Amino acid sequence: MGAAYFYHLTQRPLEVTLPLLLGKALQAGWHVAVRGRDPARLDWLDQKLWLGPEDGFLPHGLAGGPHDADQPVLLTTGADRPNGAVCVMAVDGAEVAPDEVQTLERVCILFDGNDTDAVTVARSQWKALTAAGCSAQYWSEASGKWEKKAEA
Repeated sequence: MGAAYFYHLTQRPLEVTLPLLLGKALQAGWHVAVRGRDPARLDWLDQKLWLGPEDGFLPHGLAGGPHDADQPVLLTTGADRPNGAVCVMAVDGAEVAPDEVQTLERVCILFDGNDTDAVTVARSQWKALTAAGCSAQYWSEASGKWEKKAEA
C-alpha cells in the first residue's frame, strides 16, 4: 500500500524540485509518470529536464512516442502508465485517484505554494484522498529545508 506525499513548493520552483525527486525515485529503482494537465506545460518541463547538468541526467520522454514503455520517466497528461510506473508525480493540479495511491509505491503531488488556486486544489486532493483512506504526508520547504508537517 502506497502513500501520497504532498510537496508545498515555496522556496524553489517546480523545475528545480522535480529533478531532485525524480533522481530519488530512480535511485529507488522506480519508473515514474509525471502527470500534468497541459501538454504545452509538459513540453516546457521536458525542455527544462534536458537542460540539467550532465552528471544529473534524467532519462525521460514525452508520452506518445514509440518508446514510451522504455522510458524510466514519462511525462504525460493521461492516467495510464505505459512505462510501468510505480510512482506518479502529479503537477499543476493533475488528478490522482485513491486507488492509485493504494496500489502504487508512491504518489507525489507537487504544488506551488505561492499560487492560491494551486493550494486550494492541493487541499481538496488531501481531503479526498485521506477521506478515501489513503495514507498521506504533507511536506513544506518554508523553513528552507524539507520538513514533514502533517501525516494522515
